[in-house]
Amino acid sequence: MARSFVQLSMDERRVIARMHEKKISQAEIARTLRRDRSTICRELRRNFWHDRDVPIAQGYWHVTAHQMAESRRRRYRKLLRDPQLCAAVIDRLKDGWSPEQISGRLRLVSGSSAKLSHETIYQYVYSPEGRDQQLARHLPERRRKRRPRYARKPRSLVFPIECAIRNRPDVINSRSEFGHWEADLMIFRKEHGAANIATVVERKSRYTVLFRNNDRRSKPIMSQLIRQLAPLPAQARQSLTFDRGLEFVSWRELEIGMGTTAWFCDPQAPWQKGTVENTNKRVRRYLPPETVVLDVSNQEIRSLCNRLNDTPRKCLGFQTPKEIFSRHLLAMERQSM
Repeated sequence: MARSFVQLSMDERRVIARMHEKKISQAEIARTLRRDRSTICRELRRNFWHDRDVPIAQGYWHVTAHQMAESRRRRYRKLLRDPQLCAAVIDRLKDGWSPEQISGRLRLVSGSSAKLSHETIYQYVYSPEGRDQQLARHLPERRRKRRPRYARKPRSLVFPIECAIRNRPDVINSRSEFGHWEADLMIFRKEHGAANIATVVERKSRYTVLFRNNDRRSKPIMSQLIRQLAPLPAQARQSLTFDRGLEFVSWRELEIGMGTTAWFCDPQAPWQKGTVENTNKRVRRYLPPETVVLDVSNQEIRSLCNRLNDTPRKCLGFQTPKEIFSRHLLAMERQSM
């Protein structure tokens, strides 16, 4: 049984240095230390000492390698050594900036000597000092505990490749056919509970449906979605495009409940469902993040839907979504007669 990974010790690095100096292969070193060959390869690549001024000093030296590894693990302490820089980073996090935006802005500012990678900021946020200050709650995508990217569980079985947006037919991408929708959840402040608003938009007409959910469980959300769209003719609800959020893992209920096909954006690419993202920005004018969703009545939500659907849109030649949507439904009724 494979053991869980632990950092290389000074003694292991001493063995690596001795065997590497003797030109012993990485595979043999790995077998000697009972380590994976990739661990040895990565160790030699990352902690090999390069010195252009003194080429003879170049090599893998176990003491230097150990110091280099420890330095990387303590890198977030750069913020602890510079209180002024740390305070500036925290202020930007509270303003809603992502670590990447903070890092990029520091590099851009003329004359700024404070250079900081976004990884250093993330490490500080999830360090004991950052947890004491509850900095993670200011991140765009917060997690209780940070995990390596490749340690996260794959969702390929939940969202199969054949349902990926790259396989979505051109007739949907071009908006030339009616009856294809996009859906998303609008999340509000955590202290106000788990209630949220689902946004569902028809791609061609931009017709919008909003409804409230009391939590983010997938099955109740899909049941609500089916109740909202099932009364429409089958041609008016042909497909739905989602992102890969856990609230949409029960997407197969759509196929079972009303024969609707589901498509999914690529990981971390919500912009691929730009219609609903744009609609969310419009809805935020009336339902900002600090809204207590449970205090919003169903009548108020319906009124907001009507406001959106009765507003002329430039992309529709200044017709309203309701007019376009109603026209397509009427044409379907005539065809079925």
